[in-house]
Amino acid sequence: MSAPLLRVEGLKTWFDTPKGIVKSVDGVDLDVGRGEILGLVGESGSGKSVTGFSLIGLVDKPGRVVEGRIDFKGEDLRTASPARLRSLRGDRIAMIFQDPMMTLNPVLRIGTQMIETVQAHRKVSRAEARARSVEALGKVGIPHPAERIDAYPHEFSGGMRQRVAIAIALLHEPDLIIADEPTTALDVTIQSQILAQVQKLAAEMGLGLIWISHDLGVVAALAQRVAVMYAGRIVERGTIDEVLDAPQHPYTAGLIGSTPMANERGKPLRQIPGSAPPALGRPSGCPFRPRCARATEICQTEPPETLTGQHGWRCFHPLQTPTEVRA
Repeated sequence: MSAPLLRVEGLKTWFDTPKGIVKSVDGVDLDVGRGEILGLVGESGSGKSVTGFSLIGLVDKPGRVVEGRIDFKGEDLRTASPARLRSLRGDRIAMIFQDPMMTLNPVLRIGTQMIETVQAHRKVSRAEARARSVEALGKVGIPHPAERIDAYPHEFSGGMRQRVAIAIALLHEPDLIIADEPTTALDVTIQSQILAQVQKLAAEMGLGLIWISHDLGVVAALAQRVAVMYAGRIVERGTIDEVLDAPQHPYTAGLIGSTPMANERGKPLRQIPGSAPPALGRPSGCPFRPRCARATEICQTEPPETLTGQHGWRCFHPLQTPTEVRA
């Protein structure tokens, strides 16, 4: 089996505040291969976005990556210089933000921004950079790209602006894209179109994609594997079918149970009791313990990972009987 494109081991990103240390990411392990889409899901505040920013060195102070290894194509990005990270960002690793206006400058034409992006990493003429930009816009479904490239961001709809942001991420045919909830603000029709386009591009270009979302429905339709995050930790991971059809962790089951089902029309949604722990007051042991009906005294200690094939979870009282335990 070939090595994954990206392997993250023991990643910890903490924020120093006047009231104490906020452990936004507290020991995350994940990996993604070429042509694979990995969904990273969880409630708001679970550490998903900070994980994405940590991978490419975009955590601002007072945040800092304090521990872990980020292995990208055999290179540990934790030890990379700021100049090396700048050369990788936008070239071999790209990021798509939730709000496309975090990518787009409202006072510059789309073409100007895309051409500058190309020339920042490649010594090519402006004409060649423009041609590459037009081609990228066409790949993501922008109609008449040779004309629309001269428009300003405000002349595009929200869905089209997000397509432009995706096109910019694809300009250098990166090896890895990190997408931070890029379709959350879009209506379901546009969302469906973009998801289909992303899936197609990942398969055609062989790029790895980490899709950060709180929407299990989107991840189920898009990804091959999923990692469920809670309070800064991965509590369950595996293939889409394994995790969504046979969840082991009570938190994963709670997320699935709170999702509207077509065959349960009119029934109230099931809620996870309580709320996520405060950033400065996370409990010892299993972070889900205060909200879990299955919790016992042993849950005050850190649960090891139980692993069956690709399916892994961290829980002393899973919904089914564990078969293999890895500390």
